Amino acid sequence: MKKDDKGQAREHEFGEELQEVQPSEERLGVAQLQNVKLTLTADLGRCKLLVRDVLELKRGSVLHLDKLAGEMADIQLNGVPLAKGEVVVLVDSLNLRIAEVLGATDRDMMGEE
Repeated sequence: MKKDDKGQAREHEFGEELQEVQPSEERLGVAQLQNVKLTLTADLGRCKLLVRDVLELKRGSVLHLDKLAGEMADIQLNGVPLAKGEVVVLVDSLNLRIAEVLGATDRDMMGEE
């Protein structure tokens, strides 16, 4: 119950009734989803720093990460774990070679039906 300006209890009245909404019969196909942008991130490692250490960072500073060289990087799709991959250098850029898709079987990875 709501109260009016004088503090008296009163019944609340709805101005209109809610109408039932029917789900659309229209469905999205794979072709319509192909241009949706997603964010893919690779976690190369982490470290903890004191604020004092962050303030001292400059060009050329080296951060010691908790992963070893050659260890697999965790790959996430919109924050959800997707795969693991190895970091490779091609020309002058870092790249990831997918080594394992989480939840996928060997058959899925080979593209067999």
